[in-house]
Amino acid sequence: MSKFLFNGPDNATYTVVLAHGAGAPMDSVFMERTAIGIAGRELRVARFEFPYMVKPREDGKRRPPDRVSVLIEAYLQVATELGPKNLVIGGKSMGGRIASMIADEAGVAGLICLGYPFHPPGKPEKPRTTHLESLETPTLILQGERDPFGKKEEVTSYSLSPSIQVEYLPDGDHDLKPRKASGRTHEDNRNAAIAAAHAFVEDL
Repeated sequence: MSKFLFNGPDNATYTVVLAHGAGAPMDSVFMERTAIGIAGRELRVARFEFPYMVKPREDGKRRPPDRVSVLIEAYLQVATELGPKNLVIGGKSMGGRIASMIADEAGVAGLICLGYPFHPPGKPEKPRTTHLESLETPTLILQGERDPFGKKEEVTSYSLSPSIQVEYLPDGDHDLKPRKASGRTHEDNRNAAIAAAHAFVEDL
């Protein structure tokens, strides 16, 4: 598999980079459907994998995520290769967190995070939000209302930078999936997230 998976036109005004979460590769169902949906709005989407996720494709052995410093360096290399002009970076969970840690340094146009890991599950007293208080890059966070990594009632209490816009997906979990009793479907929330991402990029 090549370094990048692209969806959308090569001549798109903006390229949106989506990095995977800790446990699933760049071609997981969530990543695939999200990339196709965003690219369907006349944007180009690029997906890539961090080093620890590339190796299992070669030897079949799953590995834990690389050190944060390694993840940061890998994402910086991607941002340099694809941008930073007219480049929006982001990703799912851990991928979005790493993108948020390099966005200002990389000088990208924007940042989109899907299911941001504001804290470890069940440990809201250990927030990972310090750098989000001073983030300058225009940012969209798409968060399920009941995400165990940051529920709506928890996230609204954080002191986040004014550059950050948080959109909550009704009854969504970490994958934005709602419960059947909510009356909404996973597709409903996915489409709402894609529409919000498209509107965000249009406003950059």
